[in-house]
Amino acid sequence: MNERIKYVLEFNKIIEQLQQHAQTTLGKDMCKHIEPLTDLDEVRHLHAETDEASQILRLNESIPLGGIVDIRASLKRSIIGGLLNTGECLDVANTLYGGRQAKRFLNNLEADIPLLSGLSEQIEPFRDLERHITNCIDDHGHMMDSASSRLRSLRTSIRTYESRIREKLDSYLKSNSNLLSDAIITIRNDRYVLPVKHEHRGTLGGIVHDQSASGQTLFMEPKAVVDLNNQLQEQKAKESQEIERILRELTHDIAEHADALEHNVLILAKIDVIAARAKLGGDMKGAMPKLNDQGIIKMKQARHPLISQSEVVANDVEIGEGYSAIVITGPNTGGKTVTLKMVGLCTLMAQAGLQVPALDGCELAVFKDVFADIGDEQSIEQNLSTFSSHMTNIVQIIDQVDANTLVLFDELGAGTDPQEGAALAIAILDDVISRGARVIATTHYPELKAYGYNRDQVINASVEFDVATLQPTYRLLLGVPGRSNAFDISKRLGLNDSIIQHAKNHVGVDSKNVENMIASLDQSRIQAEQEFSEAHTILEESERLRQDLSQAWQAFQQERDTLYQKAEEKAAKALREAKDEAEAIVAEMRQMKTETSLKEHKWIEARKKLEAAQPELTDVKKQSEQPAGKKAQHIQAGDDIKLLTVNQQGVVLEKIDEDTFLVQVGIMKVKVKRKDLQLIKQKSQSPTKPLATIKGSAYHVGIELDVRGERYEEAMLKLEKYIDDALLAGHSKVSIIHGKGTGALRTGVQDFAKAHPHINDYRGGNMEEGGSGVTILNLK
Repeated sequence: MNERIKYVLEFNKIIEQLQQHAQTTLGKDMCKHIEPLTDLDEVRHLHAETDEASQILRLNESIPLGGIVDIRASLKRSIIGGLLNTGECLDVANTLYGGRQAKRFLNNLEADIPLLSGLSEQIEPFRDLERHITNCIDDHGHMMDSASSRLRSLRTSIRTYESRIREKLDSYLKSNSNLLSDAIITIRNDRYVLPVKHEHRGTLGGIVHDQSASGQTLFMEPKAVVDLNNQLQEQKAKESQEIERILRELTHDIAEHADALEHNVLILAKIDVIAARAKLGGDMKGAMPKLNDQGIIKMKQARHPLISQSEVVANDVEIGEGYSAIVITGPNTGGKTVTLKMVGLCTLMAQAGLQVPALDGCELAVFKDVFADIGDEQSIEQNLSTFSSHMTNIVQIIDQVDANTLVLFDELGAGTDPQEGAALAIAILDDVISRGARVIATTHYPELKAYGYNRDQVINASVEFDVATLQPTYRLLLGVPGRSNAFDISKRLGLNDSIIQHAKNHVGVDSKNVENMIASLDQSRIQAEQEFSEAHTILEESERLRQDLSQAWQAFQQERDTLYQKAEEKAAKALREAKDEAEAIVAEMRQMKTETSLKEHKWIEARKKLEAAQPELTDVKKQSEQPAGKKAQHIQAGDDIKLLTVNQQGVVLEKIDEDTFLVQVGIMKVKVKRKDLQLIKQKSQSPTKPLATIKGSAYHVGIELDVRGERYEEAMLKLEKYIDDALLAGHSKVSIIHGKGTGALRTGVQDFAKAHPHINDYRGGNMEEGGSGVTILNLK
């Protein structure tokens, strides 16, 4: 990417914002030199790094990078034999500490960040070197006494000499105060002196080291402290030599690890840049784009990153699939150039690993080059007109355009005769499009409003203008060319109707047709947007209603299952109580049978108790059962019977001989004797078999149910009752005939099958089974 395109699209301002988010000086410097990359895999890697840093921000965490300094200059000096001072050594220690903290943070973070973790693994802690430096130099950059035993000893001596000197000078202050200008002890040339009045110079005696500006005060070192000051200076010289020795030792240790330390610093700076990219994306409410090398750009609600979020208008932009060029028309200050710059700037940001201000799911292409001819670049020095300046730039662009480039033209062909300019604009667009480049161009020429209708690879677009308020809305409308609003605006501003009508008469027929077509498209667009909004509202209401009905249906099924369970529990309890009472009656009758004098009224009373012990479970049982005690005199196939040995109801399948029958009870088929059967209902008594059953009984139920013509609610109730009967009858597969019609019954049957706990699966009928008018249910 050339420097000019970054300046035209204001990429440098994005970089300035990025630098503000970096924490270290080296990170800021590295941000300054960020360039858009052109390799797809490299750009994807950058975005993967940025996304990992964004995950950390979403956890309300921040990578600690405090204390890290650019120590590369100090490292180079240490390698070539230079002596580092205490401040430089301390910077090395602080950078080691900062790197160790960042490494620990990334390693302990509970997040999926393999790339950042990989970078942190490259950081070498050098804990011994850090400890060595901090044991010698304090946080203020002063060499500590503990740096060496010799330095401690020398500083002890220095303090002793200073104390002795002060004691002697204090005695002078007390005994010769009249000779002094001020009763203080001060230092000149690193030696302790007293301020003596000029006229008493000879009285005090000693060495003069300085005098005041007026010359009235001399700073003298008394003879009594000269030797002590000499000894003090000797100890200080030795102290300086020892400090230099320690610094040289530290410098040597740093030089031994210089390459690794420089690598540490570069890794930490890279982590800082990655974190800065994520922070900038967070500020812009940006999204990580999907990347491709097919020249496809798809952005929903994209915003120009340099315009305040409270003011910017978001737009949808799409190019690369179906068409490779967009021609935008519309009024001045309507937002055409902003849209042009927004697409170019977002492309550069994406290729630099930065998130773009658009909705999630946006897609951007990685181009080899991005070219732009935007703005008035008239050159006075070169004596070029606006048109010449634009054409010079366009010629340079055309020489470099290929299928892997994005080209942005602002006011293509402007600055010359309108007819010639429009013709040039069409020819330039045709040439660039023929090379496979992606092109977005803005223009005022009416001839280009119909350009998109004559080329398969081109689509018209416009920026919307509100005639009612005489203000642009800055909305980009793809597929609709911009219409001229001059007459409407002039009318609203008060221009006489006769003048406007006279002006319309001068407009050519072709121009009128184009304007009428655009007006019709605009009206259709507005109507379509209104209808879409209404349809969306209806869809949301329908979805809410569907959810309410689904919840109500589930509640109904749960209530039904609860009632069934309670009924079964009640029936089971009644049967247990009846069985207990019957056993008690039988035991009593056996006891009565053994008595020698058995009264007839006792037998009658016991028989009544036995009959009374029979529970009444449902009305269906009362209606279907024959009076107790009726013997099975004329039993035939199809009769409903009770098998007395197990107290269960069933149906006669066939008569084997006069005393033996094959009956089905539930899912069991058994051979039984006539004496063990009780007739419930004969086949000839009713042409249809009851669908309802008492718990534990079975009826003869067909394998088909026809609900055609039924109301939806009635059909569902009938289906539910039929499935219960079919299950008790032991059927494994049944057919539900619902017809084709509107499909409501078919949908209802299939939804019922999905929710029923005793239906394994379902399928539509084959052609020989009835096709889509039948649903086959497989029962458990």
